[in-house]
Amino acid sequence: MTNDTAPAPSGEFNFTLESVILLVLGIFMGLFGLLLFSITAGALPYAPDSTYGLFLVIVALQVITMGKTPLGDVRRTWLVIIIGIAAGIVGMLSCFIPGFLSGIVRVLVGGILTLGGAVLLFQLFLHKDKAALWLGVPGVLRQLTAACALVYLMAFLLGLVTLVPAFANDTLTAVFLIIDAAALFCLAWCIEAVTRQYPEKPGIAKEGHSSERNVLFRNAPLPLTTALLIFLGVLLALLAILLVPVNFGMIPFSPDGQLGLLLVVMAIQILAMGETPLGTFRRSWFLVTIGLVFVAMGVYSCIVPGTLTDLLRIMLGLLNLIGSLVLLAGRVVPMVLAMRTAPQEPVVLPAPVRNLLITQTALNIIGILFGLSMLLPGLIPGLVTATILFFNGLLLFLLAYILGSLPIPE
Repeated sequence: MTNDTAPAPSGEFNFTLESVILLVLGIFMGLFGLLLFSITAGALPYAPDSTYGLFLVIVALQVITMGKTPLGDVRRTWLVIIIGIAAGIVGMLSCFIPGFLSGIVRVLVGGILTLGGAVLLFQLFLHKDKAALWLGVPGVLRQLTAACALVYLMAFLLGLVTLVPAFANDTLTAVFLIIDAAALFCLAWCIEAVTRQYPEKPGIAKEGHSSERNVLFRNAPLPLTTALLIFLGVLLALLAILLVPVNFGMIPFSPDGQLGLLLVVMAIQILAMGETPLGTFRRSWFLVTIGLVFVAMGVYSCIVPGTLTDLLRIMLGLLNLIGSLVLLAGRVVPMVLAMRTAPQEPVVLPAPVRNLLITQTALNIIGILFGLSMLLPGLIPGLVTATILFFNGLLLFLLAYILGSLPIPE
C-alpha cells in the first residue's frame, strides 16, 4: 500500500494532490459565484483578468504535477510540462498586467472549459472502463460517476457563458459556479474514497517510453516538490522581469493579482505536502484549515481588487521574513555549536549536500530581503526588489536541479 492509499493517521489530512487541486478549484468557483451577486449589483469591483489568470495557473499546476489536462489524463512528458508552463505563464501575465491579455485569456479559459467539459463528458459515458463499469458497482463508484458528470456538464456550461456572455445572465452564471463548486467538493471526496477502497496495486503503474529519441516525448521524472519549485521559479523570474518596466511606469501592474496568486500557490504547497514558509509540518486539520483560508483569501484578492492588498502584503512579508529567519537560524546555529566541538579531522560533505546547504542558505537570505521589501516598500527600491525576485527564481531552479541529483533514499 502506497503513501497515497494508506489510511491517514488519526487527526491527519491525507488528501492526494489531485483532490487538493479539486478543493482549490471548488473554493475558486464557489467564492466567485457568491461574489458575483455583489459584483453584479455594483457593490464590489471586479478584476476579470486576474480571475481568469488564476484559473489558468491552477489548470497549469494540474498539467505540470500530474499530467492531467482539460481533455483528460496524458503521459507526463517534457512536452506536456512545457505546455503546462506556457499556460501558467499566460495566467501569470494576466494576473500581473491588467488589460494585456484580456481577450485572449477569456477565449482561452472559455475554450478550455467548453471543449474540456464536452470531451470528458463523452469519455465518461463512452469509455467501457468508466461510467459503464462504475454504474454496475453499488456504492462510491456510482457517486463518482454522478460527481464527474455534473462537474463536466457545469464546465461545459460555464465555458459557453465565458465565450458567449449573452448565453446566461450574471445571476444564472453565479448559480452555475456554486453548483460547480459543490460538484468539485463532492468529486474530491469521491476520489479519496475510491483511492482508499480500491488502492492501486504495486507494479501496475503506467510505464513511460523512456527510450524515445526525441527528448520532448520522454517521460518527465519530476517529483511533486521539484515540479513546484520549477513552477515557482518561473513565477518569480517572470515577476522580476515585469517589475522593471513597471518601475519605469511603462506598463500597469496588479498587486492584488500578484499577492493573490502567490498566496494560492503557497496554500497548495501547504495542503498537498505540509510545506509552509516556517518549514514542513504534519498535515493536521489545523494546518489544512490555514491552507484553505489562504486559498480563499488569494482567490478573493484576484477577483475583488483593492480590498485585501495591504493585509496580504504584510502577511506575506511577515511569513517570508520570519520563515527565512527561523530556517536560517535552524541551519546556522547547530553548525556554529558543532564547530566548538569539531573533530581533529573535519567531516567532508559530499558535493551535492554541500551545494544544497549553500543554496538553501542563499534562499533564506533572499527570503529575508524579499520579506523586508514587502513590509517596507519604500525602504528597498523597486529595481532592487526585482533583482531579489530574479535571483530567488534562479535559486529555485538550482535547488530543483540539486534535489534531482541527490541519490534516492532506499
